[in-house]
Amino acid sequence: MYNFDKMGKKPLGAQIEDELMKYILQEPVEPGQKIPNEFELAKQFGVGRSTIREAVKGLVSRGILEVRRGSGTYVINTNSFEDDPLGFGKMEDKYKMALDLFEVRLMIEPQIAALACKNASEGELKKLKRLCDETEQLYRGGHNHISKDVEFHACIAHCSKNQVVEMLIPVINTAVYTFANLTHRLLKEETLETHRAITDAILKRDSVGARCAMMMHLTYNRQTIMRLIEQREQEK
Repeated sequence: MYNFDKMGKKPLGAQIEDELMKYILQEPVEPGQKIPNEFELAKQFGVGRSTIREAVKGLVSRGILEVRRGSGTYVINTNSFEDDPLGFGKMEDKYKMALDLFEVRLMIEPQIAALACKNASEGELKKLKRLCDETEQLYRGGHNHISKDVEFHACIAHCSKNQVVEMLIPVINTAVYTFANLTHRLLKEETLETHRAITDAILKRDSVGARCAMMMHLTYNRQTIMRLIEQREQEK
């Protein structure tokens, strides 16, 4: 039986989410394989089914799990941002972390998009358009799009051909996962529209347009996090 700190700062659902992630890695449950059902997990971890649902929802938002109606819950990725060497997973206030990450992204990603216009190869441009299309198809189809969204932003960074930027990709990846985990698809249309605007500008090698489109994309996201923080403060 698992022992959880019900009086600790971290909510029980978040603790179970961490333990479920450990279970996936230690079994291991490989991408494409199904995890036990809700009833079995509740029994295994010694918690209620609602807590299991909360934990699964968290891992879905992080791009680790995908719930397929009538089939079950499957692992689609085992690279959790909490495993990264920069230690983001140790930061308890994810809202503050998300806001800080957006400050950093606003400093660098518009310029990264501008560099991509200048340095991307024709093959990389085709890949970027494909990733933009695939992200949109998954999002509009109600499927988990987070991993593809991460791949989209990483592709732009690769297109910059700046080796320091390449080393910063884990920061960008963490920011995307964190935002998705906190907002749960609140900005569907804004995300798709700005992704398309970024892609179109880079395909045209329009550095000013790419810079502005990336700024708009990040600004929409940051404003959403700000609203969520304000709501959380009002609820205290």
